[in-house]
Amino acid sequence: MLTLASDIDVLARFGRALADPIRCQLLLALREAPAYPSDLADALGISRTRLSNHLACLRDCGLVVTVPDGRRTRYELADPRLGHALDDLRTAVVAVETDRMCVEAEEKGCC
Repeated sequence: MLTLASDIDVLARFGRALADPIRCQLLLALREAPAYPSDLADALGISRTRLSNHLACLRDCGLVVTVPDGRRTRYELADPRLGHALDDLRTAVVAVETDRMCVEAEEKGCC
């Protein structure tokens, strides 16, 4: 039985998913359209094993779901609103330094 996660848990899951560039690429690709793992691996230029690990993380975070399609399994965003959230995040970050992830990264050991 599914339960609603707390607001903090939801944001932490989203943050964990976005913490890896490959997972970001996967989410952006699935924002465009549902896809099969083999197509995603080819599009991202990564092995299917590596892709499988990232898709498992995104499933565990509750951001993607699998949809049986005959003998194949298709992946898609768990909720269409995630696509809108990704678009909002992409356009909200307008001032980014190219040499580090955040201004205090070196001091605080983050990013």
